[in-house]
Amino acid sequence: MFLPGLFLFLAGALFFALAPRKGLNYLYLLYAAGSGAMGFSAAGALLHADAPAPAPAFSFRISPVLAMGFQGGPLQMFFVLVLAILAASVSLYSVGYMRKSQGPRAHGILYGLFVLSMGAVFLSGDALSFLVSWEAMSLVSYFLVVSETESDHARSAGLTYATMTHIGTSFIIAAFMLAYRASGSLNFSGMAAGLAGKSVALKSVIFVLAFIGFGTKAGVVPLHIWLPRAHPAAPSNVSALMSGVMIKAGIYGILLVCLGVLGGNVAWWGIAVLAAGGVSSVLGVLYALMEHDLKRLLAYHSVENIGIILLGTGAAILFYSFGQTALAGLALAAALYHTMNHAIFKGLLFLGAGSVANQTHTKNMEEMGGLIKKMPATGLFFLAGSTAICALPPFNGFVSEWLTFQSLILGSATPWAYSKVISLLGAAALALTGALAAACFVKAFGISFLGLPRSERAAEAKEAGLPMTAAMGFLAILCLLLGIAPGIFFRLVRGMPFGGFGEVGAGPGLTAIVSGPASPVSVASGFSSFWPAAICVVLLAGSALALLLAKAARRKTSYAPAWDCGIKALSPRMQYTATAFTKPLRIIFKTVYMPRKELKISYNLKPLFVRSLAYHSDITPFFETYIYGPFLALVGKAAMRIRNLQSGSLNLYLGYIMLTLIGLLLMWA
Repeated sequence: MFLPGLFLFLAGALFFALAPRKGLNYLYLLYAAGSGAMGFSAAGALLHADAPAPAPAFSFRISPVLAMGFQGGPLQMFFVLVLAILAASVSLYSVGYMRKSQGPRAHGILYGLFVLSMGAVFLSGDALSFLVSWEAMSLVSYFLVVSETESDHARSAGLTYATMTHIGTSFIIAAFMLAYRASGSLNFSGMAAGLAGKSVALKSVIFVLAFIGFGTKAGVVPLHIWLPRAHPAAPSNVSALMSGVMIKAGIYGILLVCLGVLGGNVAWWGIAVLAAGGVSSVLGVLYALMEHDLKRLLAYHSVENIGIILLGTGAAILFYSFGQTALAGLALAAALYHTMNHAIFKGLLFLGAGSVANQTHTKNMEEMGGLIKKMPATGLFFLAGSTAICALPPFNGFVSEWLTFQSLILGSATPWAYSKVISLLGAAALALTGALAAACFVKAFGISFLGLPRSERAAEAKEAGLPMTAAMGFLAILCLLLGIAPGIFFRLVRGMPFGGFGEVGAGPGLTAIVSGPASPVSVASGFSSFWPAAICVVLLAGSALALLLAKAARRKTSYAPAWDCGIKALSPRMQYTATAFTKPLRIIFKTVYMPRKELKISYNLKPLFVRSLAYHSDITPFFETYIYGPFLALVGKAAMRIRNLQSGSLNLYLGYIMLTLIGLLLMWA
């Protein structure tokens, strides 16, 4: 079914180029069908994955030396499945979302190429095909980021994204070139075989280069600055794919190189990944708390969740280096589970934000409010996504974060002191992240959907169309399904061998993590367990009982207007603002935020009679101010000096060329 899915995508791109403008939005149904076919193909391959090695799927030779090949192993099929699930939902959503778009033809073609390029990245079997697919994904996503608006902000966001992604690509190219020079092969399996007997120092250099390159795409702190700029600027359907899948290409690259090619048997690699994950998760959610732009808030939460995935990945590398293969398998299973879960609930949240922005014509939460009455379906699905990202049962985020907790806590039982310390610090970072995420989404949902409308647009909002609500509903159901039946996930990845890990989620001491789709989840032979289906039943029973009691007491209840302090009617100005909601946290974490405030007072008669007050508060963007700002200033000064070389003299330029040729000849000699 994979080839029919690919054909549907190619047909969709062709129809977007040739079909009349009217009704172009319905062509996204071809992309939805193609994604569904690819998803079924990937799921079938995972359910019947018996061979540990990736199976060659397609290859062609460019020259006697260079060839491009694509393959479909269990790891590759898992990421293709994640892509297919979200792409199918987003494509259905786009039928309604793109109905009034000003540039549906170009967007439709680029959208199809974007999904195909991400699939090509996951299926690449060698460095050349990987880099070509990676660059195609980066370029197409850049054009999509700047496609919705011609504002200076969008152009600036696109430039930042393009610069950061190409810096990351340069590190990836350097890592692959070094691996090729040491192994003599561009094929990933050949690289792994050639590097098996090489020194740890060489492998460590390749690891550092690869982690910086892939970490840039994933949005790891401090390489994350492009992410909260590019995601809000892009159309919401593209933002969902970028946050849900594209940044996971960075995670896939880290797993592919660090574990698949290099072997992942060096302890400090795991410590570095785990530390980067802890910092990214905590700082990501802290900066998200201060955002009033709904899409920027969600973008910072992508940084947070990438950090959570890296906590599991780093723990897996650390435990594997000590020979704890079963514990490493548990940590890797948690990381992969959260990879899938984040794609689903973050895609749902971005689609909900897009529906809200379409109706209110703003992304500022301070101009929303009361939307649950105007957009009940969108509000319900956004609440489901908010519950999932906060890791609250019975939704899927709870299970993957719980498994990550268990792997980190079990790491404290290892016989090595620094492994105990780093594991417990990772668990503490995850606990703090969970609490702050809950506070952030109480703000996001409460300010946006509850209370009174804060603007005329919010008061006049209407529910999104059927394709948009259906797509959000499908993702909300998946959030619930993967939360109460985690056995579905483990059945998909149980046949995924990875180096010396054995099967993910299985092994000595970790047998039968989950025996059935909705059965209890047990870790380390009874060390810890819970039953998500039972939790769901208890929550439903409690809700039903509360409704029955409320219905029984309705006859004895009298309703009256809300207390309004003696004022005739409540107004939106009396409500909590997003700024006021997070003020206590801004005070607690003032060392991180470095808040700035400005108060301007105008008097009729100073100091007794005040005419007006103007108050402005903000936080200091630490990385932009103290890291990237000085670096860019230094680059600017250097560029102005180098500019003097451009004298306009043809003779001088020919001299530069001659000196360069002489230098190259001396190097080769």
